[in-house]
Amino acid sequence: MFKGLSSLAGIVLLVCLTFSAMLWADSGKQVYTGTLAKMPIVLEVSADGSEGRYFYQKYRKDLALSGSKEGETLVLEEGDQRYAQDKPFPTIRLQPKSDGWSGKWTSPDGKILKVELQLAKLPPVPADTLPYLVRLHDKAPYEYLRLKGMKLTQGKTETFMGYTLQWWSEPQSNAELFEVVSGYSADERKRINQQLMGRLWQEVVGYYGCFANYADAFYSQTSQPLWMTPNVMSVRVSTEYFCGGAYPDQINASLNLDTKTGKSLTLDDVLWVGQGKPLHYEENYDAYISSPGSSDAYSEYRTKELAPWLVAQLLTLYPEQMTDTAEGENDCEYGEEDRWSFPSWYFTKQGIKLDPAFPHVAAVCGNVSWGVLPYSLIKQHPGGVAIQLP
Repeated sequence: MFKGLSSLAGIVLLVCLTFSAMLWADSGKQVYTGTLAKMPIVLEVSADGSEGRYFYQKYRKDLALSGSKEGETLVLEEGDQRYAQDKPFPTIRLQPKSDGWSGKWTSPDGKILKVELQLAKLPPVPADTLPYLVRLHDKAPYEYLRLKGMKLTQGKTETFMGYTLQWWSEPQSNAELFEVVSGYSADERKRINQQLMGRLWQEVVGYYGCFANYADAFYSQTSQPLWMTPNVMSVRVSTEYFCGGAYPDQINASLNLDTKTGKSLTLDDVLWVGQGKPLHYEENYDAYISSPGSSDAYSEYRTKELAPWLVAQLLTLYPEQMTDTAEGENDCEYGEEDRWSFPSWYFTKQGIKLDPAFPHVAAVCGNVSWGVLPYSLIKQHPGGVAIQLP
């Protein structure tokens, strides 16, 4: 299983590339590798050169860039202007060359350092590379290069519901998750662990992305197993973060898997109360993968069919909790349908546990001790994936 990124091949520099205006016409972004003074860096710039970012490979954290063109010269000002209050920043001035850019970095006090950049070209990934890292390689080379060479630290080994778990963490971000090392077949473990380790590296990318948006950011992630059986499993991934904006926030997400296939499960895969064939639409935390299906049809079903049905069932199962109004500022109103259009959920011994969705200002309402739909009810409304429930 994939414990680190040291096996990723080095960057192959694209040589003999004639510079043209194609860089500015392309709707995407260009990624370069090179040096600032003697320090290796990776730089990404938008197609029109108006914005970008770069990181020193030693530190991996982004430095924001705002850009403009002066003829063929690309001028990039380093630093986040939103919080600058007219503070002077270093400037990078780059001239095109046959295989990239060449220029200089100048500090506010006049210090000058040489910059050399080449357009990055990544070699094909090895066959055993995590699917998540393959997506980064193909769609987000800047992030792929950021992770290059990073390793995970081995943590504790524990047994949960008869399954042996090996914990891993990434030291800089402190993101953590586990692999399953016994309890399933070798093929099942491989598929399950691809999902788990992919999610761990995804959290590492999220950590660096948060700090790219705000210098005084905060990002803390924890995980815990919730339920594991021969057929399904649920893992809680909790993230507290402040990446700029008005307030810090918290997400308690659940990763629900079909352990026979290793594929992630949506609530509609397990429970379907609509007409026709069940939809499968994933609200991905992975920005580099698109879900099949229509988001409009998914939203229509969730708001007009699922939410009213859930409210009716929960009122029957938990009449006191659904009708009580919390004291103070957080008026939860659990009987409102929009609380249940997009609930988080996970497997339990008794049934599927649902947590209602609330905006940040009412987040305290989102964690409820009730909200379990019994499996006897779920089995009457099977979803789109044939799985064996208790």
